[in-house]
Order: sequence, then structure tokens, then C-alpha cells
Amino acid sequence: MKTSFKSIAVLVTLLSSLFLGSCSSDDGFFDNGEQGETPVTPIDNNLNGTLTSNLTLDPNVAYQLTGSFSVEPGTKLTIPAGTKITANVGQEVYIVVKKGAQIDVQGTQSNPVRMSSENSSPGDWGGLVILGDAKTTEGVDATAEVGGFIYGGNNDQDDSGSIRYMIIEGAGAQIQANSQYNGLTLYSVGSGTTIENIALINGADDGVEFFGGTVSVKNIYLENNEDDAIDWTEGWNGTVTNAYVLHTKAGFSTAVEADGLNNNPKIINLTAVSSKGGTALQFKKESGATISGLSLTGYDTSIDMKDNGPIANILIEDVVADPGKSYTDVASVDIALFNWINNRGSVEATVLQGIVEGELSLNASVSYELTSSLIVKDGGKLTIPAGTKISARNGGTGVYIAVLQGGEIDIQGTPTNPVVISSEDAQPGDWGGLTLVGKATTTEGVNATAEVGGFVYGGNDDADSSGSIKNLVILGTGAQINAESQYNGVSFYSVGSGTVIENIAVINGADDGVEFFGGTVSATNIYLENNEDDAVDWTEGWNGTVTNTYVSHTVSGFSTALEADGLNKNPKLVNFTAISTTGGTALQFKKESGATINNIYLEGYQTNLDMKDNGPVANIKVDGANASLTGTYNAGTKVDVSGWSWRNARL
Repeated sequence: MKTSFKSIAVLVTLLSSLFLGSCSSDDGFFDNGEQGETPVTPIDNNLNGTLTSNLTLDPNVAYQLTGSFSVEPGTKLTIPAGTKITANVGQEVYIVVKKGAQIDVQGTQSNPVRMSSENSSPGDWGGLVILGDAKTTEGVDATAEVGGFIYGGNNDQDDSGSIRYMIIEGAGAQIQANSQYNGLTLYSVGSGTTIENIALINGADDGVEFFGGTVSVKNIYLENNEDDAIDWTEGWNGTVTNAYVLHTKAGFSTAVEADGLNNNPKIINLTAVSSKGGTALQFKKESGATISGLSLTGYDTSIDMKDNGPIANILIEDVVADPGKSYTDVASVDIALFNWINNRGSVEATVLQGIVEGELSLNASVSYELTSSLIVKDGGKLTIPAGTKISARNGGTGVYIAVLQGGEIDIQGTPTNPVVISSEDAQPGDWGGLTLVGKATTTEGVNATAEVGGFVYGGNDDADSSGSIKNLVILGTGAQINAESQYNGVSFYSVGSGTVIENIAVINGADDGVEFFGGTVSATNIYLENNEDDAVDWTEGWNGTVTNTYVSHTVSGFSTALEADGLNKNPKLVNFTAISTTGGTALQFKKESGATINNIYLEGYQTNLDMKDNGPVANIKVDGANASLTGTYNAGTKVDVSGWSWRNARL
């Protein structure tokens, strides 16, 4: 929504050369007389100037909008099904239906009306502006920010005509530094106006904006509008029914922005999907709405009270809105409703975000985007088949997968077709990683609170199962939570021995590769490369077994290859290889921690064993003997990873 004003040049009339023998004597456009007679066309098929006599376009003609085209009061513009209007690129290229005029767009599902610039690029032209006589908080005969046009009155049932099955692309031309056109701009348009089945795509400003009025809109599709998809102000109090918003480009403002006085407009069934994060609903000043059927996917912020206005003004499913909720219910609007739009984008099936309470099975043929948190709750199950690739948005701590107590994950990768979850650039700290939360024992007790997400973990079921993970490659994890806390590649909170972990690689993490917080889970074949804190980390009395671990450090500044902390429950490491080209510390044990290690091979570290808190070195057994602070530990057999081709998989 923009607030500055600019007058647009006075609408010019058509030159006298446009006249033919049958033309109107007014301003150079042909008059088709009574409704239903043969349509007539401006010479050269150009639309511009002022229309002072009724005009019906011809769907067989390729029209060019070459300037501002104004439908004057008392005049009606009819646009039949299938009509295509191509707009020149320019600031003053738009169609305006003035107060007291009407427009009749007669598109059909099989033959919509299309208005677009040639390349459909955002900001090419000004879009469609309609001015009415309904109420606005700006009063009677207010002046619009677009063109200085007059709008507003006391007739809330005012009728500006009818629009059915219309597509507008590439609108939103710049008026001045802080002001742009929208795709469809509705100034004080009244409830007598019919608007249904419209698409607003690739606009440089809002998709649709309501400045007061009472008009309602049904079945509206809004894709990649660079400011707000739906915007209202000045006390609009109509209804939007069945709106689908799609964001696949970064930098937009919101899916919905509301401003000004709250006249309690209604939204019935709004589905908004973003693959780029961002804010879904923003309310300014005293604005509000009554919303039902809300489904948000992929946004960082669900509700933003920009000016700390009264949250009580926003009712969602008859309950006061909660900015802390994600509102990730099942899509309330079926995208098939808009199959008549043959050039719409598609991301809805590929976005991963929200809550899994039943069973969700992914499709390896789909390129998924993890745009926010995906949380598998108690009773839910997430299945990821072999070969699936998931691109995690570079969204820091807001992007992660968590499987909570009672939930399950089933990653079905194979050595030749692993599952990959990675940020696009695979840079450390891009996203949060994978967290499993179980019911096994931990020294923190029952129902402890995790540092990640505040999830509840820990119980008394050491045989608990969180599912199965086989052949998984994770890259770019470890987003910072606070000064002392980060995500890991994979975090195991009290995960039980019934969980299967085989063939996993964690690469380029900003914190640990894998960390065990208590629990009894074991893992086989773990590859850990250039994780910036610890490659393998455990605490809280973990007592599982890790078999065949290979750690590679080629970037300096990491913490350790292995860090152990807390009470010693004697976990086991079988075949542990760690190789560094940049020095550093290999094994670090804190407090009373220890382990039984069989077949260890260390190479390139300045310190092989560090007892950080001078704990008992006897708690560490290496090949049946007590560990030694001066041991070289380079006589073991290296873990052979030459056959682990799955670790090289990328997006």
C-alpha cells in the first residue's frame, strides 16, 4: 500500500482520424448501440483516450493499450470472452472505470479475458482501476492516489459492473518514489459490483487493493505480486471468498495487508503458500478481519501486528488470532479451482512446512522445498522415499525438521539412490537440521525440555522407536539459536534403540554433525565432514553404539572430532577414524564421561586425547586397555569409505 499522490496527465481524446462513417459523434470510439449488436473497434486497434459512448470490444481483434483509457461516467465498456489486451510498457498505460461508469468483463472458464504487457514483467503497466460511489473513511468525492480521480459517496450498493474470468499480468507501474499502481485497484466500489474468478500475476505492487467500499470478490488467484497480494484500507468491509496466494520470489511484503479503521471485512477460505518465507498477514493501526478456512504454508511470520493494534479485532475460526500459531491447516482452497489459468506457477505440492499428524509420504520425482519448520507430531509419520531431494531455504533457525515423541520418520534411501536434504549453497548455518525426540532415558529425567524448539523429551522406554533413517545426506545445517546454542546436523534427544540409523552423512555444519542427548539409539556408517564444532557429540548419559565412523577435517577452527560430556554410561565406538589436515583436537572428554572404543585411527591432530575437566581417563577403554593421554592412536585400521558413494550425493 502506498500513500503518496500524483496526478496523471489529463486523458486525451482520440484524433479525428479515428472516425468512420458509422462512428459516434462524441470522442472517436465506435458506438455499438444496443447491447448485443455487432462489436466495433477503434481504428488501429489501439485503446487510449476517453470513452464516452458504450463500447463492446471484438474478441477476434488483438487490442493494444497504448496509453490511459478512461471509461467516463454514464458509459459502459464490454469485454467479451477470449479478448486479449496487450499493454504498452509505460507509467500512464492503464484502464480506469470512473465513478458512474461500468465495465462488463465476460470471460469464461474456457475462454478468459487477458490483460497483460507483452513480456508480463512486473511494473510494465498500470493495471485496472475502478472507482465507485460506496463509503470510504476518506469521505465523499475523495481524491485517489492514482490519477487524482474522484471516488466515494454514500451508496454502498453501487454497481460498477461485472468481472468474470479475467487475468491481469505485469501491472504495478511506478507512479513516483513511494507510489505504484496495483493489478486491480478498487476505490469505493459497491456491493452491486460482481467480481469473480480473477487472476493477478507478476505485479510490481499489490495484486488487489480495496480503498473503502463494500465490494466482494470470489475465486481470486494471486501469484508473485511484489508488495501485498491482498491489501485493504479506508474501512473496506466486503468479503473475499476462495483466495489462493502463491509466493515463489523473495522480497514481497505480505500475503494480506490491512490498514486503517476496522470495518470487519471477511475472508472465507484463504490458502497462501510461500517458498521464500516472509510474512503472511499484517495488520496496521486498528485494522482487523473475520477469517475462516485459513491455511498458511512456508511463511516465517503468520500474523504481524505492525502497529500493536488490538489483536481482538482479528478472529480466526471465531477465536481471537494467535500470532504464535503457524495456521498450517490443510489447504482450504483447491488449486484445481484455477485450472483455467494456463500460465500460473506451481509450488504448492513441493513446499514442506507445518504439522504432520497423520501420514505424509513424499514423492521422489518432486523437488521439495523445506521453507520453514516441518514437525511430525505424536501419531504422525513422515516417509521419504529413495532419491528424494529436499532443498532447505536459507532461513536459519526457522527451517528444520523435527520428529517429536510418538512420531516417526522413515527415510528409505539406498546406497545408489540416497535422500538429500541441503540448503541451496550448502553453507554452514543455512538451516537448522533434523531433530528426533524420543522416550528413552536421559539424565535430565522424564519430560525434559530441549534447547531446540523447546521440545519435550525423555522417558523410561529405552526400546522406543522414532523410525528409520537409511542413506541420508545432510548439508549446510547448524543455524544459531542464541549465543550458546545452535542446531546440529542430526540431534537425537532420548532416542531409543528401536530406531534404525544407517549410512548418514553430515557435511558443512556450523555446529555438531550428530549429537546424542541421552537415549539408547545406535548408528552404523556415519560420515562427518567439516562440521565446525564437534563431529560426534554426546551428553546426558547416552549409551548406544556407533559403528564405522569417518570424520574429515579440512577446514580449520573446528572444536573436536569427538566430544563427550556428563555421566558415563559407557557408550561404544567400533571402528572410529578421524583425519585432519588442519591440526586441532581429536577426542575430548568432559566431567565423568567415557566410552569403550575398538579400532581407532587418528591422523593429523595436534592433540589426540583431551580430558577437559581432568575426569578419570580409566573411563575410556581403547582396544581393551585404559586410554593414554600420550597415545598416538594411529595403529588401527582406517574405515574404508571408498564404497560409500552415497555420501557424495547433492541436490
